[in-house]
Amino acid sequence: MSLNQADQVQQYLTPVRAHQRRRRMLTTVIVLIVATVVLAGCAYGLVPDRQSTATTVAVTPSDGGSPPWPAPADPYPGVKAAGLSIGPMGMAEHYHAHLDVFVDGKPVPVAADIGIDPQTGQMTALHTHDPNGVIHIEADKKGDTYTLGQIFKEWSVTLTPSQIGALKAGGGKTLAAYVNGKQTSGDPAAIVLKPHMQIALVYGKPDPSFTPPATYQFQPGE
Repeated sequence: MSLNQADQVQQYLTPVRAHQRRRRMLTTVIVLIVATVVLAGCAYGLVPDRQSTATTVAVTPSDGGSPPWPAPADPYPGVKAAGLSIGPMGMAEHYHAHLDVFVDGKPVPVAADIGIDPQTGQMTALHTHDPNGVIHIEADKKGDTYTLGQIFKEWSVTLTPSQIGALKAGGGKTLAAYVNGKQTSGDPAAIVLKPHMQIALVYGKPDPSFTPPATYQFQPGE
């Protein structure tokens, strides 16, 4: 190749190489900008972070929602609403009542550990230990009275003459309360708990063939 031809080639290649350098620089700048935006998006929650382990916390409705109803994770708001306090187990008076809940003909468990602090094991005078419906009254003072409504407040489940949890009477469905097998009128929350009392709350369309239990077989010593 002659010197003149080499010069011509060089003159051709110079702008091509310059254009290639500009393209590489532009590509590098775009990559840096995209990386910056992605990192900023992760930092401010605009772009999903694949490493995130955050979970959604379920919120319990204020009326307790639909059954089954677990014992609240934090017992203190319900205990306060019931007008009770958590402390060492009372020894002055000790007896039991029993509660059955039926919804549309099916039994609903009464939660264990209602009225008990899961961290310390301390409890109110009115509480449950097992999901068998046995309500424990272990008071540090004789003669105090406790109501069904108090255990439901500790449970954080609404109880009125026409509502249990989120379930409301209407549309052919009713809420009925029975004490020792006999239907009682008025507010079921006002039922005063007594030794070996059997309570049944029945929600749903009335079924003449259904008979709520009138007694409960307590364990020896209960």
